[in-house]
Amino acid sequence: MAGDLRILGMVMAGGEGTRLQPLTRERAKPAVPFGGKYRLVDFVLSNLVNSGILSIYVMVQFKSQSLIEHLAAGWQLGGLLREHFVSPVPAQMRRGNVWYQGTADAIFQNLNLIENYRPDLVAVFGADHIYRMDVRQMVEQHVATRAEVTVASLPVPRADASGLGILEVDAERRVVRFDEKPSVPPEIPGQPGLCLASMGNYLFDAEFLLDSLTRVGGQASHDFGRHFIPDHLDRARTFAYDFTSNRLPGTTVESNRYWRDVGTLDSYYAANMDLIAPLPELDLYNPRWPLRTAPFPNPPAKFADAGGGRSVEVRDSLVSEGCIVNGARVIRSVLGRNVVVHDGAEIVDSVVFENCAIGRGARLQRAILDKNVVVEDGGTLGHDLARDRERYTVTSGGVVVIPKNNRPDV
Repeated sequence: MAGDLRILGMVMAGGEGTRLQPLTRERAKPAVPFGGKYRLVDFVLSNLVNSGILSIYVMVQFKSQSLIEHLAAGWQLGGLLREHFVSPVPAQMRRGNVWYQGTADAIFQNLNLIENYRPDLVAVFGADHIYRMDVRQMVEQHVATRAEVTVASLPVPRADASGLGILEVDAERRVVRFDEKPSVPPEIPGQPGLCLASMGNYLFDAEFLLDSLTRVGGQASHDFGRHFIPDHLDRARTFAYDFTSNRLPGTTVESNRYWRDVGTLDSYYAANMDLIAPLPELDLYNPRWPLRTAPFPNPPAKFADAGGGRSVEVRDSLVSEGCIVNGARVIRSVLGRNVVVHDGAEIVDSVVFENCAIGRGARLQRAILDKNVVVEDGGTLGHDLARDRERYTVTSGGVVVIPKNNRPDV
């Protein structure tokens, strides 16, 4: 039954990502690189496309050029079928001289897209979370419960809940309360220490969404989680979908609990480090649920011993295509495309974006290097945090972050 429905995907990709500065200094948060060769937006788009949702608008806003170029390079679904598309939608101010004021307002300002497509359901998903999900299973529950709104949810530790939307549900998982970033988040009954968090992913009955947003008109300048859904709980059948029940084809590794809100530099760093575990919870190697991205014509990665007896060591790391590691050590790290690591250098517990060069004898520890960074011969980062803090961003977790196109004085 779910397979017969017309579903329109609308991806919220306009976030500034201020807490990810300096990585978002020149790009929107969904365009931030991740895992060596991907962008954050690739996760939601892969989940939708793998789930058979092939008509997708991407709502962009802040510093969107990098994101738009990435969509053009990697997310053109072809021209044979007109309804198979991934199309960026900049803020067009159709409803007044204002940018998007929130997620609900972004949809309100583009109601014409829904009216023209005439879907049965609208999937409004965020663009900056790390997870794998078969959306069809959420659709099946939405249909079975005759819901007008379904909110994807999962349990999170109470200590992390104050920064998320928190749900309270009844025995049938119907939502009875929705608080966005509550100061005192309520626990799940019978599960002390855990709260039921919204993932920021919603399914709406299209007719309900159109009627409701049209009715509130200019008052729609707000978020779904903060205003729209809580305001409609008494008149709309709203249910929570249990993300931990989601099962992907072709995998035995994923725990079905892996979802990360990479809203801070430390959480972003930790999510990258999760990828290098021997059996990571987030499985990038499932051919039946591929993580898609823009293709690049890079050669294979190359590892070579340098002259003078210096051997190469690469261990517990992700190394992208085009990299050259020459007589150096790369330990528990993630390297983007075309990174060159010269002889005697050492990279430990670090994330290095594409087109970086690490000089001879340089040493990196717990660092994030944005694109096109050059570390001079003998330079060090992450070994003297007091010194690093004088010139660069150092997170509360002790991670040094170097902006793009930089040549650190190290």
